[in-house]
Amino acid sequence: MNNILDMQDIRHLNLFSQITKINTRFCVNYNGTLIFCVPKSLVKTSLGENGRNIKRISEILNKKIRVIPIPRGNEDIKMFIEEVIKPLTFKNMEIKKEEVIINSSNIQNKAALMGREKKRLSELQKAVREYFNKELKIL
Repeated sequence: MNNILDMQDIRHLNLFSQITKINTRFCVNYNGTLIFCVPKSLVKTSLGENGRNIKRISEILNKKIRVIPIPRGNEDIKMFIEEVIKPLTFKNMEIKKEEVIINSSNIQNKAALMGREKKRLSELQKAVREYFNKELKIL
């Protein structure tokens, strides 16, 4: 995983670290939601009591916030993509050496996965490229 961070991501990660006391360097921006990736054992801790930490970060940044487990390699690609696009679903996923192919179950899901002007698609492609060094395609 070679996550490329810009200044905005670094600011978000610093705020997350200050509030939750958990250091991470994985942050994904998808569909107006900031998704922080932390070790699986620390997900509950990072949320805080009754989601207090996430609510505080959300109020400060004025964005939706989610926390998911850090993907551990190619075997976690499906879990990572499912967590990022939740509540949307897909029919199946094919993982090849250089690419990941998602088969959507219907036209509405495909349209929702791509988003207006393919914005969601490009955000998801960027995340998969940075975390897994693979190209993403939706059929």
